[in-house]
Amino acid sequence: MNLWPWILLSAALAFGTKLLGYLVPAKVLANPRMSRVAGTLTIGLLAALTVLNAAVSGQHLVTDARLGALLAAAVALRFKAPFLVVVLVGAGAAAGLRLLGWA
Repeated sequence: MNLWPWILLSAALAFGTKLLGYLVPAKVLANPRMSRVAGTLTIGLLAALTVLNAAVSGQHLVTDARLGALLAAAVALRFKAPFLVVVLVGAGAAAGLRLLGWA
C-alpha cells in the first residue's frame, strides 16, 4: 500500500488550513471571546492527547507506569508546583513504578 498520496493530501490540507487563517478578518481575531476560546481549545486538546498517550498502547487500553506518572504529575499540578517539578515528579513516579515491576 502506497502512503505517499495520503501524506501529500494531508500536507496540502494542512497548508490550505493555514492559508485560510490569513483570510480571517482582524476584527474577528481581536475579539476577546475568540482569544478565550482559542486558549481553552488548546488546553483541552493537549490534555486529551496527554491522557490518550498515557492510557493507550496501539489499540488497547493499558494501565502501566505511564498512568501512574500522569496521576503523580496531576497531584503536583494540584499543589501548584513549577512545570519542571511536575515533569520530574512524573518521571520519578514512572521510574519508581517500573522498578516495582508495574511495567
